[in-house]
Amino acid sequence: MPLKKPTDIPRLPRAREKKGISALDSIPTKKPDKKEYLVKGFFRYEPIPQKQFLIFAVETITEFTSFAYEISLETFKENGEYYIVLMGLKAKTNIIPQVMPARTEIKLEELNGDFKINVLKKDGAINSAHFYANVFNKELVLIEKSVPKKKNNRFFCDFEITNKEFSFREIN
Repeated sequence: MPLKKPTDIPRLPRAREKKGISALDSIPTKKPDKKEYLVKGFFRYEPIPQKQFLIFAVETITEFTSFAYEISLETFKENGEYYIVLMGLKAKTNIIPQVMPARTEIKLEELNGDFKINVLKKDGAINSAHFYANVFNKELVLIEKSVPKKKNNRFFCDFEITNKEFSFREIN
């Protein structure tokens, strides 16, 4: 006996994509403090567009051996503060495996002034740092690192300035 033909095609529910801004409102689960990420700040001159950028490189503390990964993230600016939402890891297409941490760079064209960088995880944990940048004096200063008051918030990200990665335009 044949099965009857369905008259309506069943609709499959689509997976809900979590937006980065929703991580601000979520409350993280209780976990111990563990340093998982490192945010490095530095200036870089790129000769092709002939522009100076302020770069914040987000990288994992864990080094991966089999694959090269990059951190997928979402960035937005709200009330003069930059938010970096860590969305997960994504494998790069590399032929030769290397031992290296996952890394992604964020380029900012604003080169002078005070910056507050907030790093959020998808579960809602947040770490912050306050930077002062002055490209004319070739200085980038980390003023303060903090873990904002939030229920179950924890330390997971460290911030630093990497002077060895600084590059500026050569004046002849």
